[in-house]
Amino acid sequence: MALSLPTRQRRGVASDLPSPSSSPSKPYEKEDKRKRSEEGQEQKAIGWFLPLLALGMLRYLSATSNIIHDCDEVFNYWEPLHFLLYNSGFQTWEYSSQFALRSYLYINFHELVGLPASWLFPDDKVRVFYAVRFFLGFVSVIADATLVVALSRKYGKRLASYALAMLCLTSGCFFASTSFLPSSFSMYAMSLSSGLFLLGKPAFAVAVAAVGVILGWPFSILAFLPITIYSLQRRFKQTFLAGAVTSLVLLVLSVLVDYYYYKRWTSSVFNLIVYNVLGGGESHLYGIEGPLFYLRNGFNNFNFCFILGLLFLAFLPIARRKYAPDLLIVVSPLYIWLGLMSLQPHKEERFVFHTMASKFLAELFVRDLFVITQAIFLYKLLIWI
Repeated sequence: MALSLPTRQRRGVASDLPSPSSSPSKPYEKEDKRKRSEEGQEQKAIGWFLPLLALGMLRYLSATSNIIHDCDEVFNYWEPLHFLLYNSGFQTWEYSSQFALRSYLYINFHELVGLPASWLFPDDKVRVFYAVRFFLGFVSVIADATLVVALSRKYGKRLASYALAMLCLTSGCFFASTSFLPSSFSMYAMSLSSGLFLLGKPAFAVAVAAVGVILGWPFSILAFLPITIYSLQRRFKQTFLAGAVTSLVLLVLSVLVDYYYYKRWTSSVFNLIVYNVLGGGESHLYGIEGPLFYLRNGFNNFNFCFILGLLFLAFLPIARRKYAPDLLIVVSPLYIWLGLMSLQPHKEERFVFHTMASKFLAELFVRDLFVITQAIFLYKLLIWI
């Protein structure tokens, strides 16, 4: 006869009990992994010192040795600044009260540096000239360094190193970075806005975009639209308030400055858009070029980097997997602006200054893809050998 012995059960210990960490909270685990990955990426990222040093040296060379490439830079910006500093200078028809197409607010911004320099060097206008140029180079360094650091933190050192090399060594950046032109100012704003966008600061990115459009070149608004729209989708309230307040303040300030100089209530930003878009503008009188002008110009200034940048569209399916959506948003202004401006009969090199950041980012992806492909090919070749 079999005896049924009571089975002794071991009391559960703390290690056997379900812990909160072992609960099926996969979203939290994924979030923790993502945060750890971002923290590790940020620790491996390029710091601020190298971009500031490298860009600072090259922008110093540009400020001291770059020639003036555009007659508009002389007569529409240096001459008005000379008038504000020394009460003498030539006036173009754009600055006449009848048309009021140019904003003195943009000139006043550079007067913040030119005026103290004129006090320090009352008998040496050349030093005042270089003081303003150094200021332009300084703004360019801050904007471009922000973009490099943002790329490094988000996509790694390799992509950021390529960007830094191109920002330092391409001829287009060399002369555009210290040109006293609204399109150069919009270029600074585009680099800074793109960097802030990649750093996850959409409100600041849109505020900087508003500064680039209103204080710089109003027509660059089309290039800033992708970043603005996507930033609004991310954080609507903060982004909308930042953009609206910045725009309103600058527009009111621009109207007040225009009233002071033109002696009538007007808006130079509005006048410029109306004159060139809604009628009255006869830009073709200043020369026309064929639809391939900007393609030839891009190759001349950026060589094969420009060609690789245009190839970005061909690799768009791959880009969606690795770089979507942020890098696609930052790159898109290149194609929007090239397509639009190539249709205009009157073309100028400075009209595409503000899309340089998009050119570089598009080229960076394609170059990065080529490097990865080559590495895989060499790895397989070594294994086969």
